[in-house]
Amino acid sequence: MRVTRALTPDTIPADDPVAAGGLGVPQGAALTLGAVLGTGVISLPALAAHEAGPASLVAWLALVLLSVPLATTFAALGARYPDGGGVSTYARRAFGARVATVIGWCFYFAIPLGAPAAAGFAGAYVADSAGGGRQTQLLTAGALIGVVAVMNWFGIRVSGRVQLVIAGTLALLLLVATLVSLPHATTANLTPFAPHGYAAIGTAAALLIWAFAGWEVVTSLSSEYRNPAHDIGRATVIALVVMGVMYLGVAFATVAVLGPHTGKAPLSDLLVIGFGEPARTVTTVVAVLLSLGAMNAYFAGSARLGGALGRDGSLPAWFAHGSSAGQVPRRSLVVVTAGALGTLLAIAVSGIAIEKTMLLVTGAFAIVYLVGTAAAIRLLPRGTWVWRGSVVAFVSSLALLGLTGRYLLPQLIVGLAAVVWLSRARAAAPAAPDPA
Repeated sequence: MRVTRALTPDTIPADDPVAAGGLGVPQGAALTLGAVLGTGVISLPALAAHEAGPASLVAWLALVLLSVPLATTFAALGARYPDGGGVSTYARRAFGARVATVIGWCFYFAIPLGAPAAAGFAGAYVADSAGGGRQTQLLTAGALIGVVAVMNWFGIRVSGRVQLVIAGTLALLLLVATLVSLPHATTANLTPFAPHGYAAIGTAAALLIWAFAGWEVVTSLSSEYRNPAHDIGRATVIALVVMGVMYLGVAFATVAVLGPHTGKAPLSDLLVIGFGEPARTVTTVVAVLLSLGAMNAYFAGSARLGGALGRDGSLPAWFAHGSSAGQVPRRSLVVVTAGALGTLLAIAVSGIAIEKTMLLVTGAFAIVYLVGTAAAIRLLPRGTWVWRGSVVAFVSSLALLGLTGRYLLPQLIVGLAAVVWLSRARAAAPAAPDPA
């Protein structure tokens, strides 16, 4: 049965000690940073350099700049309408239940598909360090999925504190990797600047979208902040600055230090240049922490999204258990975890590369950005700077959608299933009694 609860800014007051969550600015910034500064920094600098050469730095810079209007748009929405539904909630307010259901399904069911790929990046590093090949990679991925599920089972307070430690460690390690390698940089590695043509910058940018996804998932955590109106914006600014410095630093060092012969593990190569061969073990730790941080943020956000979708009638009401701020949506978390482990099992049985599932969710991120920024244009106060930023973000999201067009088929199938399910659910719902 569809729940007709009104979603207003006053539904969950920011200063309500019972309803408010347990996230402060440090934990919120750490979760945001973990979602964005994810597994992509492990391998994507090398992959982008292979696609576009030194010109890949243009793609990195463009996406860092694009992150500013995207991040501020989602931060403004989260501060104004704190709710576990995130982008789905904003779509419901702006465009109605059907669009909200489609976008909610696209994002919710994309997480179980993408989680093994995120864990697989770290698994590859562990396999390289400990041996065992593909089997070690798959077992590591499964272990990471289990650890993240346990962290979120005990609530956002626990996972937020763990994330704060992870984020601090990662920022320090990435900064060290960049600084110790930069003395070995040479301008010769920057020429030719565009060996594959300037059109390859677009190809590299499409590949790098994975590294910049994450601003949208944090909106599902907005109701968990103690003071959403003030804390979300501050946490977002901190995450933006740290993310920009870390990404651009590692990307530049990859190109200027390692040159055209970059391996699959550039972060490892940079640390080895500065500290010698034993540093490869440190890189494995970095890889595991990056994966753990990103997956923790996504599991936390998607679990709350599933609870909100159940509450609002976009999923069966069974999902709604634990959907209020401060509660733990364990049923939704179980579905996400089971889906991720099921995807991992399918990968193990089929023999396909674990990273391939990354392509299945790329289109979902682009669609969520497009719908979220379109909703912001309708919901945020017109004429303000944040509204202008949402317009820029919407136009940029259209360009991103064009770059990921061939990966939209899975989302079209999920969207069609969402529409069919919603139509049947409405048809099966009992009719409202006639007024006396």
